This record gives sequence, structure tokens and C-alpha cells, in this order.
Amino acid sequence: MRMKSLVTCLAILLACAAQLRAQNPNLGTSGAQFLQIPVGARETGMAGATVSSVRDAAALFWNPAGIAGVQANDLFFAHTPYWATISVNHAGYVHTFEDIGSFGVSVTVLSMDPMDVTTELEPNGTGEQFDAQDLMVGGTFARHLTEDFAVGLTVKYVRQSIWNESADGVAFDVGTQFRMGVGDLTIGMSLLNFGGDLRYAGEDLNVKFDQSTALPANRLTPAAYATDDYPLPLNFQVGVSMTVLDLEGFSALVGADFNHPNDNKERVDFGAELKIVKYFALRGGYRLGYDLESFTLGAGVLLPIGDGRIVFDYAYAIQDLLPDLHRISLGCSF
Repeated sequence: MRMKSLVTCLAILLACAAQLRAQNPNLGTSGAQFLQIPVGARETGMAGATVSSVRDAAALFWNPAGIAGVQANDLFFAHTPYWATISVNHAGYVHTFEDIGSFGVSVTVLSMDPMDVTTELEPNGTGEQFDAQDLMVGGTFARHLTEDFAVGLTVKYVRQSIWNESADGVAFDVGTQFRMGVGDLTIGMSLLNFGGDLRYAGEDLNVKFDQSTALPANRLTPAAYATDDYPLPLNFQVGVSMTVLDLEGFSALVGADFNHPNDNKERVDFGAELKIVKYFALRGGYRLGYDLESFTLGAGVLLPIGDGRIVFDYAYAIQDLLPDLHRISLGCSF
């Protein structure tokens, strides 16, 4: 019965994946792409196939309903050294109030090293420097509506800046997790980055406009370039996970997620996690339909401390054209 239910869920996901070759007419049309960079070494080690199984502070990124599984307090830190001096850092904290629900806050920052400002007339630099930074600050609430069904909602502030220009706005995440009553078979859903369009503005867009070139003595009019609006990277994700093997000191979890972004073709993530004596974990996964990333690997160590625990995770992602990625994360429950 357990395997039949799991196979049925996987068949649904694979049927959705049959459309992978279809081109999305909105390909590459959304901005704020840092919101789609995955965080957390456990989750990325499983290729991101964790929308139904994540149940700690890492869920603040993947599925807000997942923080309903936090018993008391949970801290989470993640770091990804990206390419070309770019790095992505994420932090989250969750506290659960009995009979009320779980509250969480999270911050994601994408940053880069400063670069020299160059122009056509001064190709070696003007003496100035610029940098770029993306920021997300979110607040989340989640709770169990029943013993097996949890819902969550995140409200987040999004800001992008480069030199003196910036764009900001508000977005929402919503998610659910439902245990089917067959072992720990769980179906999860998340809708991420639902919000209005963003637009850059700033002092470098200010100009002086000559309304009439026929009048050499007329005054120049203050004006500004108007940039185009751009949408956020909305993504709908649904997935299923289940422990398929549970022996003394040994267990195996498998998961599969289907992703439908608003700016790309559909994608499917497959992942597995093998736990050994509850303190060690090995992970692997495959990302189907992505331009760069394919196979992922990972490992984790859990250290019990009193009533809490500390978890250190590492993930390695194989890139097709760019250098491979290494991700680390640290979790603390108390």
C-alpha cells in the first residue's frame, strides 16, 4: 500500500515533467533572480526535492508551512560562495508558541566585491567604485490546522541595488504540507515570490533635458530616465516525499518535486537522503530541466546537545558550464 501510493504520486510528477521540452514564452523575463538561488546544504544536496519534507528553519526559504514542525527554537545559517566574487548568505530563526503556531524571520543577502567605475574616456577607472547588493527580509507564520495538515505564510521585503540605483517591493510566499496517513508519505506545495513589479530609480538616472534646441539660451529642464517595470520570479512547486526504508540505525528518504516558474520551462527535482545511526546523513539528487545544474551530492552530521542539537551540512553541485558549487549550512535546535 505504501509503495503503491508513492508510485502514484511519482507518476503524477513525471506526467507533469513530460512538458519539459516546451518553451516558455516568458523565458528570462523576471528579475530579482537571487530569490531563486537555493539555500541550505541539506536541501540542495537533495537537489531541492524537499518542499514536502523540510521541517526546520530552512523551510523559511523552501516552504513556509514547514516551520510548523519546529518544536521550540530553531536557528539556521547558510553560505554559498558563488562565481565572480558573488556570495549568497541566508539566516533564519523560528520560535514556536504552544497552541498558537510558529513564527519565523529570515534574511537573504547577495553581495559582491566593489568594482572600479570605468567610462569610454577613462577606461582605466575614474577613481570611483561601485557594487551591487540584493536583500530579502521576511516574516513567517505557520501552524497545524490538523495533526497532519500545516499551512504557512511569509511576507517579505525585497530590495535590489546597484551603485546609486535601487528597486524595492513586497512579496508573499504561501505553502502547505499534508501527511497522507500512509507511513510518513507527505505532499507539499509552495507558491513563492507572489507580488507586484519592481522598478529601478536613483540619482544616476537624473538628466537635464533641453526642450527646444532652437533656443540656445533657454533653461535646461530637470528630468529622469524611466526604467521598465519587471516582475518577480514567481514559482509554484509541488512535491512528495516518503521514508521507504526504516531499520534500526538506518533509514532512507526519497522525494520528488515539480516546479513551474513564470520565467522558464518546467523542472523536476529528484532527491534522496540516507541516515546512518541518526547522526550521519548522505544525500544525492538530480535536477531535470535546468540550464546549468544537474547532479548534486551532500552529507551532514548531527550532534545532540542536551534537549537540542547542532547540524552541519555540506552540499556539492555539479555545473555543466561554470565551476561547481559548494554550499554549507549550520542549524541549531534548542
